[in-house]
Amino acid sequence: MLNLVFLIPLLPLTGFLILGSLNNRLPKTIVSFVGCGTVLGSFVIVLTLLSGTLSGTITSATISYFDWIYAGDLNLKMSFLIDPLSVLMMTIITGVGFLIHVYSAGYMHEDSGFVRYFAFLNLFVFSMLLLVMGSNYVVMFAGWEGVGLCSYLLIGFWFKKDAYNDAAQKAFVMNRIGDLGFLLGMILIFTTFGSLDYDDVFKNATSVLTENSGVAIAITLLLFIGATGKSAQIPLYTWLPDAMAGPTPVSALIHAATMVTAGIYMVVRSNILYSLAPFTLDVILAIGLATALFAASMGLFQNDIKKVLAYSTVSQLGYMFFALGLGAFSAGMFHVTTHAFFKALLFLGAGSVIHALHHEQDIRNMGGLSKKLPITFLTFLTATLAIAGIPPFAGFFSKDEILAAAYERSPVLWALGLAGALMTTFYMFRLLFVTFFGTFRGTDEQKHHLHESPLVMTIPLMVLALLSIIGGFIGVPEVLGGSNFLKNFLSSVIIPYGEKHEHLSHSTEWILMTTSTLAVIATIIMAYVIFVVKKSVPAEDNKISGLQKLIYNKYYVDEIYDTLFSKPVTFLSKIFHSVVESKIVDATVNAVGKAVSASSKILRLSQSGNISYYLYVMVIGIILILFINNIL
Repeated sequence: MLNLVFLIPLLPLTGFLILGSLNNRLPKTIVSFVGCGTVLGSFVIVLTLLSGTLSGTITSATISYFDWIYAGDLNLKMSFLIDPLSVLMMTIITGVGFLIHVYSAGYMHEDSGFVRYFAFLNLFVFSMLLLVMGSNYVVMFAGWEGVGLCSYLLIGFWFKKDAYNDAAQKAFVMNRIGDLGFLLGMILIFTTFGSLDYDDVFKNATSVLTENSGVAIAITLLLFIGATGKSAQIPLYTWLPDAMAGPTPVSALIHAATMVTAGIYMVVRSNILYSLAPFTLDVILAIGLATALFAASMGLFQNDIKKVLAYSTVSQLGYMFFALGLGAFSAGMFHVTTHAFFKALLFLGAGSVIHALHHEQDIRNMGGLSKKLPITFLTFLTATLAIAGIPPFAGFFSKDEILAAAYERSPVLWALGLAGALMTTFYMFRLLFVTFFGTFRGTDEQKHHLHESPLVMTIPLMVLALLSIIGGFIGVPEVLGGSNFLKNFLSSVIIPYGEKHEHLSHSTEWILMTTSTLAVIATIIMAYVIFVVKKSVPAEDNKISGLQKLIYNKYYVDEIYDTLFSKPVTFLSKIFHSVVESKIVDATVNAVGKAVSASSKILRLSQSGNISYYLYVMVIGIILILFINNIL
């Protein structure tokens, strides 16, 4: 089965090349078949790898294909690493990615850029697969940059609107800021270890680095800067909510199966290095927790259905980094897995609503959709219960594993983590109740055309709903009679001392799970009373004030960034253009040109056309050559 590994990224790349080269010369049915079929083919091969990994046939294998970069001491091959962590990520990328591709065939069917859309989607999957399959940091970085490019292309897919182009540029620039940190981290790894291969770096990490040494902290912090950009953490998170400019299935792919999970994967892949830098783990913990709470608070008052889910993703990513900062790397990956299921479902469910309402996204203009869109409603409800952490849905197991790890460190951290979970519960059920309950608040034309989405869109919803229900059972803790399968599955990749703290007693775990579940249920009841019983509808933008207005406007972080960074850079650009460019650079270039022109006017006088004059000059020249040669 290992001899087919190269096909996993190659198939979606081939799909991109076929669709990109033939463009609009293919019928949409063939485009859908190529776009979806290539990802399905990769998924089937990944399932064979997953089967081999589960059976123990495959433990860890590095497969080299060709020499890639040879420069001085830097010797790199194009090679892939197949181990439990990479197989888990490949399963998520190709499995959830395939469902999103199928959904897209219905959602984007009437779009004039249908072929271009599927070409970019295939390229996105290829780039993410390259990122997680690479056996060294350079292959990872190639995929890392690839998903950045694809996010730019897909966020700005409807490029005729300037606002969408601005959102794409914002994502691209903010990711480049983080990528600079990643690149510097790679350079420091090479100067420290003399290699960028995982095998060389991780085997020698404990002998080359000492705990909390300056080099260990520098390497891990620089890599984490890259992760803050790609996985939207403070202060580089503001691009992700604006990424909603792209088609809704793109949001599902970015938020659930590909780009934003890259930072989590990179830190977990480098867990040996991070375990040698407890200081960096504390930084990750602080930023992750701050991002989780900050973004969750912003989700409380958003009225755009996609923006609510966007801030939810930022918050959930913060939750994952919170787990990594605690050293609970397997818990972080567990939440990556369950989040892929329910967040993809939430975005695709939102897309189904938007599709039914002819691109309406303001939840204040919705309501009463549960009867008109029954499948969308039930699947969206499933995802909402999962993200809230209601047992036995997937989010319950992964969320409570993170909270248990937090309690092992400090009850205060547990309380803060629970606060983030409760805010998530409130804004998600606010979204659910305002969208699907009550009476319809849209236009008569929208009401007349309300209908459930076609099967090509609802079948992926149902599959993801099933995964959102059963997905958590791969990590059932011992206290509930399980053995935490996923933690054991990743044990060969995640070093044992990555999770150092003493285990909680079963009685304590029961108390924590019961407390968090009761608190979540109470929050759901509160949201139900406000938005269903009292039929409250979020106020119009011009009628909010005070703290609510501050949060609704996202704490004016974008405006602060604009004032501190964008405007000064724009001002300096104008100064450099008007002074340096125009009066110095242009003036110098123009002066050189004028000097050459003036010299030419003088020299051309020597070209008189008189043959006698030319013979005279030639003789003089020969005499000078002989004279100078004699002297030398």
